[in-house]
Amino acid sequence: MGQEPRTLPPSPNWYCARCSDAVPGGLFGFAARTSVFLVRVGPGAGASHGTPPFRVIGELVGHTERVSGFTFSHHPGQYNLCATSSDDGTVKIWDVETKTVVTEHALHQHTISALHWSPRVKDLIVSGDEKGVIFCYWLNRNDSQHLFTEPRTIFCLTCSPHHEDLVAIGYKDGMVVIIDISKKGEVIHRLRGHDDEIHSIAWCPLPGEDCLSINQEENSEEPEIPNGKVIPQTPVTKGCYLATGSKDQTIRIWSCSRGRGVMILKLPFLKRRGGGIDPTVKERLWLTLHWPSDQPTQLVSSCSGGELLLWDLTQSWRRKYTLFSASSEGQTHSRIVFNLCPLQTEDNKKLLLSTSMDRDIKCWDMSTMECCWTLPSLGGFAYSLAFSPVDIGCLAIGVGDGMIRVWNTLSLKNNYDVKNFWQGVKSKVTALCWHPTKEGCLAFGTDDGKVGLYDTYSNKPPQVSSTYHKKTVYTLAWGPPVPPMSLGGEGDRPSLTLYSCGGEGIVLQHNPWKLSGEAFDINKLIRDTNSIKYKLPVHTEISWKADGKIMALGNEDGSIEIFQVPNLKLICTIQQHHKLVNAISWHHEHGSQPELSYLMASGSNNAVIYVHNLRTVIESNPESPVTITEPYRTLSGHTAKITSLAWSPHHDGRLVSASYDGTAQVWDTLREEPLCNFRGHRGRLLCVEWSPLDPDCIYSGADDFCVYKWLTSMQNHSRPPQGKKSIELEKKRLSQPKSKPKKKKKPTLRVPTKQESFDGNEEESLKESSGPVENGVSDQEGEEEAQEPEVPCGLTSAVSREPIIYSSVALGFEKSKVIINNKVTLPKKEAAKEKPEALIKKRKARSMLPLSTSLDHRSKEELHQDCLILATAKHSKELNEDVITDLEDRFHLGLFTDRSTLYKMIEVEGKGHLENGHPELFHQLMLWKGDLKGILQTAAERGELTDNLVAMAPVAGYHVWLWAVEAFAKQLCFQDQYVKAASHLLSIHKVYEAVELLKSNHFYREAIAIAKARLRPEDPVLKDLYLSWGAILEKDGHYAMAAKCYLGATSTYDAAKVLAKKGDAASLRTAAELAAIVGEEELSASLALRCAQELLLARNWVGAQEALQLHESLKGQRLVFCLLELLSKHLEDRQLSECRSSSSYHAWSAATEGPLEERVIAVWKSTFGLDAPGQYQAAFQKLQTIKYPSATNNTPSRQLLLHICHDLTLALLSQQVASWDEAVKALLRAVVRSYDSGNFTIMQEVYSVFLPEGCDHLREKLGDHQASGTAAFKSLEAFFLYGRLYEFWWSLSRPYPESCVWVSVDHRRKTVEHSQQLDDASPEEADPVASCQLELSRPPEHDLRLMEESERVLSACKELFSERHASLQNSQRTIAEVQETLAEMIRQHQKNQLCESTGNGPDKRESEQEGERSPSSPQSQCSKEEKNEPVSLPELTKRLTEANERMAKFPESIKSYPFPDVLECCLVLLHIRSQCPGCVTPEMQEQAEELLHKYGNSRVYRRHCQACT
Repeated sequence: MGQEPRTLPPSPNWYCARCSDAVPGGLFGFAARTSVFLVRVGPGAGASHGTPPFRVIGELVGHTERVSGFTFSHHPGQYNLCATSSDDGTVKIWDVETKTVVTEHALHQHTISALHWSPRVKDLIVSGDEKGVIFCYWLNRNDSQHLFTEPRTIFCLTCSPHHEDLVAIGYKDGMVVIIDISKKGEVIHRLRGHDDEIHSIAWCPLPGEDCLSINQEENSEEPEIPNGKVIPQTPVTKGCYLATGSKDQTIRIWSCSRGRGVMILKLPFLKRRGGGIDPTVKERLWLTLHWPSDQPTQLVSSCSGGELLLWDLTQSWRRKYTLFSASSEGQTHSRIVFNLCPLQTEDNKKLLLSTSMDRDIKCWDMSTMECCWTLPSLGGFAYSLAFSPVDIGCLAIGVGDGMIRVWNTLSLKNNYDVKNFWQGVKSKVTALCWHPTKEGCLAFGTDDGKVGLYDTYSNKPPQVSSTYHKKTVYTLAWGPPVPPMSLGGEGDRPSLTLYSCGGEGIVLQHNPWKLSGEAFDINKLIRDTNSIKYKLPVHTEISWKADGKIMALGNEDGSIEIFQVPNLKLICTIQQHHKLVNAISWHHEHGSQPELSYLMASGSNNAVIYVHNLRTVIESNPESPVTITEPYRTLSGHTAKITSLAWSPHHDGRLVSASYDGTAQVWDTLREEPLCNFRGHRGRLLCVEWSPLDPDCIYSGADDFCVYKWLTSMQNHSRPPQGKKSIELEKKRLSQPKSKPKKKKKPTLRVPTKQESFDGNEEESLKESSGPVENGVSDQEGEEEAQEPEVPCGLTSAVSREPIIYSSVALGFEKSKVIINNKVTLPKKEAAKEKPEALIKKRKARSMLPLSTSLDHRSKEELHQDCLILATAKHSKELNEDVITDLEDRFHLGLFTDRSTLYKMIEVEGKGHLENGHPELFHQLMLWKGDLKGILQTAAERGELTDNLVAMAPVAGYHVWLWAVEAFAKQLCFQDQYVKAASHLLSIHKVYEAVELLKSNHFYREAIAIAKARLRPEDPVLKDLYLSWGAILEKDGHYAMAAKCYLGATSTYDAAKVLAKKGDAASLRTAAELAAIVGEEELSASLALRCAQELLLARNWVGAQEALQLHESLKGQRLVFCLLELLSKHLEDRQLSECRSSSSYHAWSAATEGPLEERVIAVWKSTFGLDAPGQYQAAFQKLQTIKYPSATNNTPSRQLLLHICHDLTLALLSQQVASWDEAVKALLRAVVRSYDSGNFTIMQEVYSVFLPEGCDHLREKLGDHQASGTAAFKSLEAFFLYGRLYEFWWSLSRPYPESCVWVSVDHRRKTVEHSQQLDDASPEEADPVASCQLELSRPPEHDLRLMEESERVLSACKELFSERHASLQNSQRTIAEVQETLAEMIRQHQKNQLCESTGNGPDKRESEQEGERSPSSPQSQCSKEEKNEPVSLPELTKRLTEANERMAKFPESIKSYPFPDVLECCLVLLHIRSQCPGCVTPEMQEQAEELLHKYGNSRVYRRHCQACT
């Protein structure tokens, strides 16, 4: 065990950009609360062998408020100098060797938020504050410079390590600015990119920009020169990188030569790796950086959960980082990290020190990236200390930050082997007590009255007693069970129970086996056993003698009562102390003199300790209680109350005491001699414990957030400070109120406060939702205390809450009341601020007659004169002018004369109130006078009517009241209080006016509520309100609300329509259901269909069918959607569908056996119940009424499929009722749709699914009698052959004839355009010859098989070469060409007219554009002859007339049904012949050529005809 003092220091301050720093040689400092703690690291620390090499060596004391910044001088030769900034407004320069202030300045007028000692200039310290003001202070010449760059809150600043004049500043809003202090703070660069607080700025350790191979264009979102002017490339701006870390979770690397960002690193989201924090705790993000001087390509940053990351800047695009301590579980911080400081020790180890919200300071070895050691710290008062009697050396510490620390003081490897326990605590831990025999069993009590049991060897949450104290738990003690808990057998009850004493004066006995059960108040047993009738005293302390037979209770009145088990018989009362008893301690039993175990030491709110020897009383066991008034020993010396006592387990009769005087005192009680006095704390001591193993070692805790381990042999003082010494100690500790005035004797009802610090003085943030409570003064961002501290009697503390600039949310902390040691500072400024507030609460109401009152407080002579004038006025029959004048001057005498004079007095007083801005007092005066009407009129004219005045108006009459209410309503309207105005109008039954007022000011909701409540249901005003509001809501896009309005106005049709307006599936479905409910059947059906079509786009087949089920009339559509689903599934399975997205198919679509046609019919029968011909006929008739437009190239594929399936459904329904002519027409429509849209794939799929064997069976079904059916059939057959012809031709064009015939639309369009698109096509698109030239040669072994197949296909293709159809199509092409030419002529004419009207011919550019455009115009497709010879209008008219006449001669049967382009078929056939000579018969070739020559005179076909023939 290390024989050296140790310190458990306060937690480093939170949310400060730089409040820790280190210098080479191994000195580290961190700001904690109002001081700086210094830690020696490395060989010079003098640590015991095997333990981590560090030691807390001292403290810089001098600031009176939180230290917000700390920085060392990093210049060789002055490593002993450092600077601090504080919320007290000062910047102090210190010498750490002497721990004294060298100099200081208070230049800042606002809270200082950033501080840095320049690494280039030896004596330059730069600081910035929350208003954006920067001060440069030169130490050696005591000179300063004021800079004001930006009116923004500064968060951090860092001086350049390469240029003595450059400083980088980070602001709260994310702006980063680089300034030159030699040019009065001129801005060199404004770096924009972050959008939240800048927490850290690090300059690259190497000058120049060669250390990183960053592509300068990698991130180009920042502007090139953000501040708007080009900066010349001076040495100042050249060459250095800058890294910034922000709350927006990004790190940005900036180039100073370019003034822009070159790299962005986004923090990764890492799962927490264990750690002692509650996962539900919300915390702010903090991002701090360190750029290692020996590794410029690496950057250390903190992460959101306390992890440290080492970024590889050479691979920024991969976001490559390494985690510190990746292998060791629980070695990393568990909360956000605030500061990172590099440190080089005397033995040249490169270390990194980090401070965190988890209250640990960790040291990392940069070579291994592992944690070397951890220094724990305290975030609150050290209230309680307790050594485990079982696990020797295990010290439990109860802390005001809501955590219990268990310190293994005997650890050989780690001086600070501390575990934290926070679960289930959530408030200040004020009492601790280990179980005497059970290992790891620790009882704790809190300031909110909670008592619990922790098992320190497990990670389980504690057991908490279901019985709470009403106030702070003062003491815990284990003792034998007493009734009623002791009743029962040995196995039914614990051998020891837990006793707790609380601030309300009650002692409870808890059963540790069943904490959920009720705890017992031992007062009942004491009263019953001792037959006490009077009121029992208020208990403040409990202590059991080690043998468990005697219990001592200390009381608020200073008495101590001694009770004997088993029934707590009172055997003795000690009347020694006269103030509240704080501590009772029994001497141990294992000394050399057993009789000493009867010694009991006690301390109270007065400073004297008494020791009583109770051996005689206990052994005599008196029948009636004895009263002791003389102590065995008296220990005097402390100057303030005693808070804790502990007997040395190593000596006989040696006692240590802790006191509010700031010292701990060791006594030899038998000789009444003070042995040594420890003065290391800077606060009031709260607890003390003697080491169980080392006779020389004592641990003490205080309200300075410290626990000290100190050695009695090393103390210079033997007794507590007295007189001047005491005053010096007070000065050292700086800041608590002087000794409190003696309290008046408390009434017995008063509940005591045992240690005022528990409630009144502790400066800690108390309640965090869960998890550890935040640091107090040092952690301004800790959550604000949930409740005001209870200030004990006699202790006044000014508490001012001020806003904190460090947080984006408005948190506060108690700024004026900073605990530094044993005093509460009450700065004069703050007290002055608070005084009026305290007075306001007690101040009487404002006087109604202040002028009269003031006149009655004049000089004695004036008052005597008043009496004389009053006497004259009262007793003279007639008043002369002098008396009348005197009475007017002394108007206050109206109170004692007649009514008219009183009225004058009231008038004067009233004017005074109006002038002073108190119209309400004027109104009251007028009311006293009885002139209510006058008051109302005056108030109305001045716009000062109030609710009270209007409420009193009925006194003046009904009509006055009506007028007053209307006037008040107008006044309220001027003040934009329309709802209140309407309420007042309602009070005088002006309902329509109130409704209109609300409506005109857009308070529709309130207007409707009033109209609905007060008007008849059929009143048109109500409907108008609904419709007006509905229209506004509809316009603003609040469709659901608008629908409610329309329903309210019984405009159900509009309600459904407006709901459907959004157009998404859910809205449409709701609208359809609504329309069905209100009886709008037609609308309901159309909306349900639209809903189904929307769901169809999302391929939600199940949802689409459900939507169609909403309306019976949509049964036909359900059949269409069923067929569409099965066809889509079929195409998807064959990989022909455009999208293979996740579709929600019905179960019945999964079956793939049998032809599709049969599967469709089977589903219709099984799912939709279609089995009778009548049902098929009805469905057919419903669907037949729906007509879809013909398809084009631009028809979306899903819409095309739906329309085709509609036609196919009609075809299948017709087949089921043997209506074959209708079936043929429907099939033809489906085929023509796919043909018109250019979707050859779908056309061929329709044939393969619905006509797999061709059209022969249809011919048989039709017979010869159905003429129309025959004409339609011929078209259907022709399209079938047309497809086969193309398939055959493509099979010749492939290397392998067996390959699939399906091709994409584009491939087919490149071959030849359909007749519908031929007029618009360019020669390249419509050139089959060009296509043939690209054809691949095929292996000859396939030719024979192809010849056999061609005979079958080509012989059937004769049907395609129909002379009549060729002639018809030629006439149609002629008409189209003529119409196109006419349109072009009209366009040209309009253009010429426009040019003439502007007075200029077309300019050169236009003619060039025209020339460029001309090849794509229809005329450009004409032959040269046509171009040279423009066609006249009569010629065109003639052509058009002839073509129309030819068209008229064709029978309707031919014109009604589309037919494949005959000339196109001829061209394809001739291409087949050119690729496969001999497969086309001479007759067919001749027929094709003849048709081409005869009808191929249009522009589209002329060139192709020449090429192929």
